[in-house]
Amino acid sequence: MLLEGRVAVVTGGGRGIGRAIAELFYSEGARVAVASRNTKTLQSFTMELNAGDHRIVPFRCDVTDKDEVEVMIGNVVEVWDRVDILVNNAGASGMTPIEPGDEPGLDEKVEAKWKEILSTNLTGLYYCTREAVRHMPSGGTGRVLNLSSVLGKFGVPGYAAYCASKHGVVGFTRALALELAPRKITVNALCPGWVETDMALAGIEEGARREGIAADEFRRRAEARVPLGRFIEPREVARLALFLASDAGSGITGQSINLDGGAAMW
Repeated sequence: MLLEGRVAVVTGGGRGIGRAIAELFYSEGARVAVASRNTKTLQSFTMELNAGDHRIVPFRCDVTDKDEVEVMIGNVVEVWDRVDILVNNAGASGMTPIEPGDEPGLDEKVEAKWKEILSTNLTGLYYCTREAVRHMPSGGTGRVLNLSSVLGKFGVPGYAAYCASKHGVVGFTRALALELAPRKITVNALCPGWVETDMALAGIEEGARREGIAADEFRRRAEARVPLGRFIEPREVARLALFLASDAGSGITGQSINLDGGAAMW
């Protein structure tokens, strides 16, 4: 029970990486607030996992809405008095080419996607962190974990918004780690590569359409570019998050840690 009695907030926690983190934290003794915009997914997940001990509670929250974030964190504190661990996992992705083409209305669609990605991946992360650290204890148990990406380390054509936002998460992590160091709160970023999630599936299909190939072929090529030759499982990201959130990770802060099968080595 590495997180016995600690209070964790996991945004975007109803599926994929967020769900895997919430499940593992719960199994390690944490009281877990799972936040998501998808109420149906949240309720199904928490009902499936909850063993009747009320250690996992769903909260409907759009991280891009400052008021909703304030209410969500306020409710967590009302239930459990504090926040020990914040996992900023909620995210958005998609292509935002600078030259999208001549299709009518495409410029407007790309601009809307740009705003969605930046507001979710950066502004939403800021809102959640600002509220959570106000209720986070000083002295050594406070943790902020930010989900970046290997696209926070390098660029991919057509994904300027996503790359910019994930690079921004890395910069935010480094600055905040220094700001919160006097309180002994650690701040780190996790940088996964391809992970077996719905977001990755959407990325595969989008990339395949762009290149004019089948989705299976696009995936095969993506795996071939990974030294270990495979995608990462959500539970592998969760294990890294657990290590950083536990006492074992108390001396690590300001880092952006890759979990990508060797695709990026810096």
